[in-house]
Amino acid sequence: METFTLSNGVKIPAIGIGTYLSSPEAAYQAVRWALEIGYRHIDTAAYYQNEEAVGRAIRDSSVSREELFITTKLWHTDHGRAREAFQENLGRLGLEYADLYLIHWPLPGFVQAWDVLRELEDAKLCRAVGVSNFLPEHLEQLSSVPLVNQFECSPFLNQHELRAYCRKKGIQTESYSPLTRGDKLHDERIVSIAKAIDRTPAQVMLRWNLQHGNVILPKSTHRERIEENFRLDFTLSPEHMKLLDSMDEGFRKAPDPHDLAAHFGGRR
Repeated sequence: METFTLSNGVKIPAIGIGTYLSSPEAAYQAVRWALEIGYRHIDTAAYYQNEEAVGRAIRDSSVSREELFITTKLWHTDHGRAREAFQENLGRLGLEYADLYLIHWPLPGFVQAWDVLRELEDAKLCRAVGVSNFLPEHLEQLSSVPLVNQFECSPFLNQHELRAYCRKKGIQTESYSPLTRGDKLHDERIVSIAKAIDRTPAQVMLRWNLQHGNVILPKSTHRERIEENFRLDFTLSPEHMKLLDSMDEGFRKAPDPHDLAAHFGGRR
């Protein structure tokens, strides 16, 4: 299985299963299938309200904890109680430690929360800590450089400048919604590339992310698609990569970190 190495030496599987799905039971089934197929990286969060189901899927599988890389996240309403919230994350998952713990959004209190995450890492309660949806202006407020920044990224939102910034700082990029939640899978340019190399549009979009050095976190509730998303043992040509790079149009499915107030408003 392809892996990337974080700046602290921790190896992270390049392909993970996303679990932001319609229900805890959907997440349970997706994780069970993913582990059977060969995934060893699982991404969840307090906000997804499925950590208990994810933990149950792990325990019901035949895969040992040591083989897995498990990520969860701190929701912004818990920034002032990050240590307690983390223990609640672990309790719901039924785990003694997390492989990666992320601040979910750069909302008020994230600077103080970051210092607590570093303490959790120092105490070896998590192997690595990082952030999600952070822009350079947020990253520069932190007391140290995160190991990971997870944000939305696809050929239609290629995040070139943010990826370049993270690369310069030694921050590993993780890509969520790498398939635009299905909205762009029928783009004729993607379909054309897929036909030319006898792959699917989803595989083309995912491979683009991998070849840019990004960890990918595709999600699905269908076993055949979960397996399809894992079979990325091919290489896109420079010509195809150039065409995919040209497709950027700022297409988002998640809130824009430049304007979080418009999305979270009074829910901060």
